[in-house]
Amino acid sequence: MNPEIIAKLQGIVGVSYVFTDEETRNSYGHDETEDLVFPPQVVVKPASAAEISAIVILANEYTIPVVPIGGRTGLSGGALSIHGGIALSTERLNRILEIDEKNLQVITEPAVITQILQDTVLEKGLFYPVDPSSRGSCFIGGNVAENAGGARAVKYGVTKDYVLNLEVVLPTGEIIWTGANTLKNSTGYNLTQLLVGSEGTLGIITKIVLKLLPKNHHNVLMLVPFFKAGEACEAVSAIFRAGIVPSALEFMERDAIDWTLRFIDGINVPVKETIEAHLLIEVDGNYPDILFAEAEKIMQVLESFEIDEILFADSDDQKNALWKMRRGVAEAVKANSVYKEEDTVVPRYELPRLLEGIKIIGAKYGFQSVCYGHAGDGNLHVNIIKGAMTDENWKTEVPKGIREIFELTVALKGTLSGEHGIGYVQKNYMDIAFSDKQLLLMKGIKTLFDPNNILNPGKIFPDTL
Repeated sequence: MNPEIIAKLQGIVGVSYVFTDEETRNSYGHDETEDLVFPPQVVVKPASAAEISAIVILANEYTIPVVPIGGRTGLSGGALSIHGGIALSTERLNRILEIDEKNLQVITEPAVITQILQDTVLEKGLFYPVDPSSRGSCFIGGNVAENAGGARAVKYGVTKDYVLNLEVVLPTGEIIWTGANTLKNSTGYNLTQLLVGSEGTLGIITKIVLKLLPKNHHNVLMLVPFFKAGEACEAVSAIFRAGIVPSALEFMERDAIDWTLRFIDGINVPVKETIEAHLLIEVDGNYPDILFAEAEKIMQVLESFEIDEILFADSDDQKNALWKMRRGVAEAVKANSVYKEEDTVVPRYELPRLLEGIKIIGAKYGFQSVCYGHAGDGNLHVNIIKGAMTDENWKTEVPKGIREIFELTVALKGTLSGEHGIGYVQKNYMDIAFSDKQLLLMKGIKTLFDPNNILNPGKIFPDTL
């Protein structure tokens, strides 16, 4: 990069927060998406909205791409600097600014780790329920940018349901608030919700106002083994039709559990050879009698399926172990093989057809898949395993299979991503979910916000658009 531009960046954030060395650029050139690495030309670490504004104004002047980077836990390549340019890390904006106990709100900067935010408000008797599997390392700003979900989305919703207001630096340098710190707002277009899930393409988030809930004091957690994976999927819809809304309802295929138990020490869950899948089911609230009644009703529903003995977690340690197992699946799969992860979501009643179709498509194109996810809201993570596939087939056949999986998903009234976003790796499948007119409307919004296309270019939209 031009030394003059480097000097100007140093003048904005300080010499200590501008990095051009190869090690730092490589480190910030990847997230958790497959094995992809796109080093930026420079990494910059601003400490305020004003500094970010000055950076994007400079980038506009020289037409330099700027990629906002958070915790680098993304799975769709949203934080990859595919065109080089400036990697703008938000990591120095890492303060919880205010916990408003009277209004049940929190104001936070974007680089606060999600679990730290949750634990901090919990000390005040408050609850932020959105908990992606990477909550111990992901940033709350990245959660907003991707509209993250997680295990408890089935009862409590996803990130968008808690974002009330955002301070944002626009791609042209202006600093705005998108809404108001109110629970209702019907004043003009909803810019707040437009920014949520925009994957760092419309603005750089610098402050977030989140709604909180009073914490629940009790929960019941059960692990249910199924002899048939399809029946595990069928049971999901049956539980809801019986009038129960679990706080979490997770699906794990046999391989997902086996690989995770081998990968994570200290978890002992016996799994019979004939078991094909498990459901991890939680109900929560403040009244134990009600929770046990709900658990009994769930058991009555499950009696109509071929299941083995249900494991009830009878201590906090056992509950934590089961959740550690579930949250460790993605990391275990990654440690086992090169893989691609898709993030399909369908109406929950269609889960059995989706799972069956994925296996048929895998057999057609010669790849193994390991499936798990938030079954309660129809969100199935499909991990396509390279294993012994040749590099040529991995490159040519797997994309065909992915396209067929997405076509099946949309045919089942679903869509391409439930919580991971589109980013870089899914963008060329967007034509499956949207017409040219719809995509052009979205791209028109992008152009209005970012006329020079400097902010996270090359994401979301197909290359041919």
